[in-house]
Amino acid sequence: MEPLTWTGAVGAFLNPVLGIAVTLLVVALIAQLVLGLFASPTTLQANPDGTLAASGGILGKIETAMKYLFLAVIALILVYLIAPLVLPYGMVGIIGEMSQRFLPVWIALIVTFTISIIYKRRLGLYGKLFDSTVGMIGFGLVMFWVFTALFVSVFDLIATHDYLTQVSGLKNKAPGVAVPDGTAGDIPHYLLGGDNLARDIFSRMVSGSTFVIAIAPLATIFAFMVGITLGLPAGYYGGLLDTILSFVANLILAFPVILLFYLLVTPEIVQTGIPSYMAAFLFVFPLIFFGVLLNSRYYTQPQKRTAILVPVLGILGWLYLSVINQKGTVIDFLPAWFDLFDITILVVFVSVVFVNAPTVFRIVRGLTLDLRTRDYVAAAQTRGEGAWYIMLWEILPNARGPLIVDFCLRIGYTTILLGTLGFFGLGLSSESPDWGSTINEGRKLLLIFAHPALPPAVALLSLVLGLNLLADGLREESLKD
Repeated sequence: MEPLTWTGAVGAFLNPVLGIAVTLLVVALIAQLVLGLFASPTTLQANPDGTLAASGGILGKIETAMKYLFLAVIALILVYLIAPLVLPYGMVGIIGEMSQRFLPVWIALIVTFTISIIYKRRLGLYGKLFDSTVGMIGFGLVMFWVFTALFVSVFDLIATHDYLTQVSGLKNKAPGVAVPDGTAGDIPHYLLGGDNLARDIFSRMVSGSTFVIAIAPLATIFAFMVGITLGLPAGYYGGLLDTILSFVANLILAFPVILLFYLLVTPEIVQTGIPSYMAAFLFVFPLIFFGVLLNSRYYTQPQKRTAILVPVLGILGWLYLSVINQKGTVIDFLPAWFDLFDITILVVFVSVVFVNAPTVFRIVRGLTLDLRTRDYVAAAQTRGEGAWYIMLWEILPNARGPLIVDFCLRIGYTTILLGTLGFFGLGLSSESPDWGSTINEGRKLLLIFAHPALPPAVALLSLVLGLNLLADGLREESLKD
């Protein structure tokens, strides 16, 4: 089996065309920038609504040419992505085969965007996101990796080889290298080459997305539960409670993040049982949050309140016990038939929640200090509503805009933190396919073999960029309310 090139046989005639189109697009863009500096006022005219009118003369012709050149570049890129569906294996090279492996993701993205755009006027803030170009791009990048993690972990798709399988002779081999006959795998090539242990880099990259997607959003949700549950009463009541909680939050934030991680995930600290006790403390906050939320909402309807609270708290309590109960730790008391799951990276999860919760607390506290002076809060107090009802059903909904934006940004920060942990080898298995560990393994020979470190680095960059763009789009649309 011959090695694959990046664009295969199709690239022999498409690459020059794409190169010419990109070159002309760049030249047109530079020409537009230069001519725009010297354009006369009559050339650059505004419409009555303040928007810029179409330019005339040579500047207008250049703008028209740019539009068609941009569409041509997009069309050529789509040919690279779509051609593998109808052409034989390898005709479009590495790019085409990777595109074909991601086919379930492309379909899921198309369906998601189509449904969301059709019903965007009924979907609240999420629907308004599709009025923002930046927000749509960010959403697309984020959902690309969400769907990738879903199809890899649940349906066992996309990955071409087992991410732990080592194939003799493929150590640090270049992208597109052929796999020896008889080697297990969906395709006979390593699309992005082999790493320093002769494992498939492409499969490790897509498998690593499951680690980030599973941990970052869930850990951020737990951090928000802790921050909201403590930040609302601190801002609403003030006084001694606010002073004590703010002091504790500032004390945690005073430590460097990496130092905190290092202290929490080292084997010596783990053996003391401190992370397990921290998990038992931190993970009880979702129970408190939902218990107080439902109790305050249905306080005047005791029968309905009991009918809702008992099953909700029962299920959450079961999940809570399953999370904190880990075999071989200081908290190991549940029988096997009652324990739903065993989180092997509980220490990492607890560390991320512990680091993020104080920042969320400060944001919620600040918002509450501002919103508690609003008229609708005074009206609720006049009606005789309880303090927790006012905090959870009057103040919190009106703070959702900044909190949603911060939630997206914080997932990005958490993703970087997880990558940092993996890079330094803290709390994770040496065989873990997470992006941080893969980057660390690849950087050791970066000057000789660049290809092992680049794919996970680009994946990490694209996900964090998508989260930041998504947050910008949400902020842009929330400000219009």
